[in-house]
Amino acid sequence: MTWQARWVKTFRCRVCDNPLHFENSVCVSCGTALGFSRAERAIVPVDDQGRYVDAGGLVWHVCRNLALSGCTWLAPLEGGQCFACDLTRTRPSDEDLVGLENYPAAERAKRHLVFELDTLGFRVVGKDPETGGDPEQGLAFDLLSSVAENVVIGHEDGVITIDLAESDDAHREKVRTQLAEPYRTMLGHFRHEVGHYYEWQLVRGDELMTRARELFGDESADYQEAIDRHYADGPPAGWEESYISTYATMHPFEDFAETWAHYLHICDTVETASEYGLTAVAPVAAFSSFRDVVTGVWVPLTVALNMINRSMGKDDLYPFVIPAPVLDKLEFVASLPR
Repeated sequence: MTWQARWVKTFRCRVCDNPLHFENSVCVSCGTALGFSRAERAIVPVDDQGRYVDAGGLVWHVCRNLALSGCTWLAPLEGGQCFACDLTRTRPSDEDLVGLENYPAAERAKRHLVFELDTLGFRVVGKDPETGGDPEQGLAFDLLSSVAENVVIGHEDGVITIDLAESDDAHREKVRTQLAEPYRTMLGHFRHEVGHYYEWQLVRGDELMTRARELFGDESADYQEAIDRHYADGPPAGWEESYISTYATMHPFEDFAETWAHYLHICDTVETASEYGLTAVAPVAAFSSFRDVVTGVWVPLTVALNMINRSMGKDDLYPFVIPAPVLDKLEFVASLPR
């Protein structure tokens, strides 16, 4: 499948036409209660009982987790939860006050991720068969609090584990500094880990597997050995010529996941910039390949955004350089079957 542009519209209140943010539960202009309709990809008004009736006559309800995690998505059943919340397999217990404090930020990042995957046409299926999921091939999230246990962020067989402590800015910045990372966010964690899931799901068949190995390396290489080597010796000399980050050098699986994460970074940011009139070059739809989007839109956009950040005394918004081999990897990810 070749890359094609997909557009994300900005959100506006259907009652007063005021601009809305993705997480708005109430219009700040007219006071209308709101909910997000995944089916319509729109923020819609709900009545005093938290209900929305779509064009087909189906009644939708505000997710039961609105107060718990700030979820504004609509659920098919009264008192039930939405599709995005259904993907969470484990959350902090009611007694874990620190975990519950960090929980909303993780759920917000997860909803952002699901919305973007929908935008790009990637199939999102949960694991719970009672909600139409696939126990073997579906996707689920364990959002765990490291207050009670040691939590390792990762992916295994469709289950993505996230440490809720990463929602805390001070903790995350401390870890980022310790690991000498140029970038670390909760949304970035979700994007990286879901990259492992989609490699597992989409890079199948001789042709795709052969091309993936040409670009990323032999995925059968011992993973634990690669981890030990990476943290003992660091990245190889000259890594900047072929990789997007030092972490990508650790193992072919991590190279793919890092590339996937940057693919999502680029798609989301470029589309947002386009919606708000911030791209002065040709529109994204004018480009026939993702490689051309990167060189023709993303690079000049990030140069400008980085300079704006510097003008405010902030670090670069996008502190990465994309060498030619990474362009090949991004093109591969962008062309994966939906």
